[in-house]
Amino acid sequence: MTGPQWRAFIAAYLGWMLDAFDFFLLVMVVRHVAATFHTGITAVSFAIFLTLAMRPVGALLFGMIADRYGRRPALMGSILLYAVVELLSAFSPSLGVFLALRAVFGIGMGGVWGVGASLAMESVPQRTRGLLSGILQEGYPAGYLLAALTYGLVFPHFGWRGMFIVGSLPAILVLFIRVGVKESPAWIDERARRGSGAARSTGGMWQTLRTRWPLFLYMVALMTAFNAFSHGTQDLYPSAFLERQRGLPLETVTRIAIIYNIGAIAGGILFGALSQWIGRRKAIAAGALLAIPMIPLWVGHGSAAGLAVGAFLMQFAVQGAWGSVPAHLNELSPASVRGTFPGLAYQLGNFAAASVGPLQAIVAERRGGDYSFSLGWVVGVGAVVLAVLALLGPEARDAELASGAR
Repeated sequence: MTGPQWRAFIAAYLGWMLDAFDFFLLVMVVRHVAATFHTGITAVSFAIFLTLAMRPVGALLFGMIADRYGRRPALMGSILLYAVVELLSAFSPSLGVFLALRAVFGIGMGGVWGVGASLAMESVPQRTRGLLSGILQEGYPAGYLLAALTYGLVFPHFGWRGMFIVGSLPAILVLFIRVGVKESPAWIDERARRGSGAARSTGGMWQTLRTRWPLFLYMVALMTAFNAFSHGTQDLYPSAFLERQRGLPLETVTRIAIIYNIGAIAGGILFGALSQWIGRRKAIAAGALLAIPMIPLWVGHGSAAGLAVGAFLMQFAVQGAWGSVPAHLNELSPASVRGTFPGLAYQLGNFAAASVGPLQAIVAERRGGDYSFSLGWVVGVGAVVLAVLALLGPEARDAELASGAR
């Protein structure tokens, strides 16, 4: 890979990693935010729902900017938005203001994945796309890992508000993109081929949807299953299950979170690379089904060490399924709207699955705080649904993204 290719990939990776870092800062401190605002975990988990629900707005807004004006300005704008809102969240005077800010945060977060993935996948060589897709997607658990480290290092001294102040640092990445990253060659080719008018208008996406709606609906359904599967294992696990139900101290929860995110990174990279040989669909199904036998150890009643092993294996499988997603969605998407099409499908899937966290909390509280029950059932059912959807869908593993046209 050339220098410009590496810098484009690094920018996309860091944008997604730091995006996830800011998102999971809240996941780590749900219980403590609830205590500050004198409310319950269910009420604060609604902030997670709002973030996920607003991500499609960001995907559409920044995706259209990416298709019309280029991937770079869209990526810079989305990163700057979520970083500034993260800082403002630290100074929330009430739960209402906090919830409103987390909704706006979702708009910024929603733009990063689609734009960053298109920039990266359009810039890297085709033969390395599977491996780099896995690395790119695992910026998400890497951000989770960074959030866990921040929780252990910052929270004991500065509380959850101090953690959100640290979360504003991704704004610095905008300078790197502005100075060091070149525009996607596929976007440049497409603009030259079709001009800067009709192909870059907002009507381009709507026209594409009218003709490609079965593909788009399939991608939304696939990403709904993906997001229910992953968020069902992540959002309430550290604070509600490990801390509240199991009564583990902060230090132990931090160590377990670090361990399972290392497993997530390893799984995503391995299955992403594997997808270059066995195909995206088979790699997704294999990762999803691998999660099922991990459930008893993951939410069992064993020791903290046993839970750590179970969490490592669970996230290895979950993120293994996710590893080929950046490549898979971009390969399936039409070239002229690739900045919008995969990202919007991804985030609409997020929206459809956004109620998973609150529903898990409600079910658990009705069972006397038994989060192991609600967590385990979501993963078991979600794994089967995801595997079936992946195997029944289309694949375009050998698509040439950088040619400008499919």
